[in-house]
Amino acid sequence: MGRLTVADIRALKGKRKLSMLYVQTTDEAAAASEAGIDMLCVLQSNWTKDMREAAGDCFVQIGLPYYTTVTVEEHQRAARDALFIGGDSIYCASSYATLKTLADDGIPVVGHAGLIPQKRTWTGGWKAVGKTAESAKQVFDHVRTLEEIGCFGVELEVVPDRVAEEIARRTRLVILGMGAGLHCDAQYLFADDVLGCTRGHVPRHAKTYRNFDREYKRLQKERIAAFREFKQDVDGGGYPADEHIVPIDDDELETFKSMLGDA
Repeated sequence: MGRLTVADIRALKGKRKLSMLYVQTTDEAAAASEAGIDMLCVLQSNWTKDMREAAGDCFVQIGLPYYTTVTVEEHQRAARDALFIGGDSIYCASSYATLKTLADDGIPVVGHAGLIPQKRTWTGGWKAVGKTAESAKQVFDHVRTLEEIGCFGVELEVVPDRVAEEIARRTRLVILGMGAGLHCDAQYLFADDVLGCTRGHVPRHAKTYRNFDREYKRLQKERIAAFREFKQDVDGGGYPADEHIVPIDDDELETFKSMLGDA
C-alpha cells in the first residue's frame, strides 16, 4: 500500500487498528519500517533526512518541543521545517490558538488529551485522567474542541478504556491511544517500552517484547573488556603488531634516510 496519508488514516477509522511507535534512532525507525509499523512519532530534535529515509513507508508524526517552541510563529516555522524534511503530521501540546493557526494553514495537527505530561500538574501528576464522570467529560470536551479547531488526530493518554470508547464513537478525530484501551484507532507505545529499555517508572500500559536492557548491559561489559585489553596491548607493546603497520621497502627507507642527512 505504501506510505499512509492523512486521508488514508481517516478512512481507516473504525475499520482497522493502526500500530504506532515513538522512536529515537534511525535503527529503531528502520526496524519499525521493516516490521510494517503504520505510524511513528519522532521528536523534532531527532528529525533529519536520514531519519525520514530510515522510516521508509511509515507515516511520521513530528513532535514539536513544548518548552522551547513558544510563539505561534515559532510553531509555524518548526512545523513547516518538519514537513519539508518529509514529516506527515505535527504533534503539538500548545494552546488551542496555536493549534488552530497550524490547522488553518493546512498542516495536519495532532493534539493531546487525557494525561498530558507537559501539563500534568493540572490533573494531579503522573496519574490516570477521566476516572470520574466530571473528569471524563472534561477529556471529551477537550477532544471535541481539538476537532472543532481543525486537528486531524489526538493522542489520548491514560484514560479508562470505556471512556475512550465513548469518545472514539463521538469524534471524527483519529484517536492515538496510549494506555487508553482497545477502542482507539491506533495503539501507541514507546520503542523503549517494547524493547525493555525504559528507565525509572514503567507505565501500566507498557508491554515489553524483548529485553534490550539486559543485552545493552552485556554489551557494555564487553565494551569495557575490549577497551581494557586494548590498553594492556598498548602498555605491553602488543599493539600495533606487524599486520597493523604500513611497510616500506628497505631500499626506499635507506634512500629516505640519506635524503634527511644529519637533519
